[in-house]
Amino acid sequence: MAIRRIAVEEAFVTPEIMAQWQVVLASRDVEPGFAKMGETILAQTPANKPLDDRLLDIGAGRIAHMDSLGIDMHILSITSPGVQVFESALATRLAAESNDALAAAVKAHPTRFAGLAAIAPQDPAAAAREIERAARKLGLCGLIINSHTMGEYLDAPKYQPIFEAAEALDMPIYLHPREPAPSMVAPYLDYALYFAGWGFAAETGLHAMRLIMSGTFDRFPKLKIVLGHMGEGIPFWLQRIDNRYLLEVKIGATDKLPKLPSQYFLDNFVITTSGVTSMPALRLSLDVLGAERILFAADFPYEDDAEAVRFMDSATVTEDERKQIYETNALRVFKLKM
Repeated sequence: MAIRRIAVEEAFVTPEIMAQWQVVLASRDVEPGFAKMGETILAQTPANKPLDDRLLDIGAGRIAHMDSLGIDMHILSITSPGVQVFESALATRLAAESNDALAAAVKAHPTRFAGLAAIAPQDPAAAAREIERAARKLGLCGLIINSHTMGEYLDAPKYQPIFEAAEALDMPIYLHPREPAPSMVAPYLDYALYFAGWGFAAETGLHAMRLIMSGTFDRFPKLKIVLGHMGEGIPFWLQRIDNRYLLEVKIGATDKLPKLPSQYFLDNFVITTSGVTSMPALRLSLDVLGAERILFAADFPYEDDAEAVRFMDSATVTEDERKQIYETNALRVFKLKM
């Protein structure tokens, strides 16, 4: 059975966004977690230059690398934290310009690239307009939001125009990690806990749970959220989340929802394998969610994408499950035409 490898969380950045990050990092008003990122992976150093070069390349060099691994398509998205550390007008402009660059790359290589549009949640109305432009004019296949924006989460009522547009245009939202928000970051600043090993999943898992528990999916039942890194740990916890939710409702700690939290996760979320090459983790996700809710991602250029391909090629799954994870689910979720 021929299988196409579609990798759905593959990062890029524009030169201007990269330059504007440095402006923010040099200012006095910078989030503590973002400042830590500026000291490490976002620092413009010789050690980081190969990573930066790969992020900036959405052309022949990237395609050659994909060919060397047998990856058929990258779904490209602006890397974290994207435009979400900028003031509103600048963020809105940079998001639109990055979407133009992304659409041009997709148009140039339509069988190799697809793209998730960046938006600036700082201006929800402008973000909704950009979602419509991305869907109707640019031909992009979803959205990327890098978790919190200035410490705020998308369950806040002011962000409803984003969900209204995403649902109406059937644009899935990839809720991608970044460092924890200022309100929670302090204990994470030591031992690199703010980074991908722990803080990213804690931050994004919290964001996803806020969407579930706030009733967002009762208001927007067709909304689709994509979580990377094998669901940011949530599949492991779903039974306990339901169990404690029922107690919390009983004691009046939270409002009763029409469905259990796990059902919203099954109805409104899909996950990706990005950065996880563990068969026990994949097996649990298959058992809890089903193969139809799992998509392949390599997390290029941050992870060893050759290892990601080797893992998925040799994973102890059926050939039908492998095809769903590598190809079929991405075609369905992002409405790809290959």
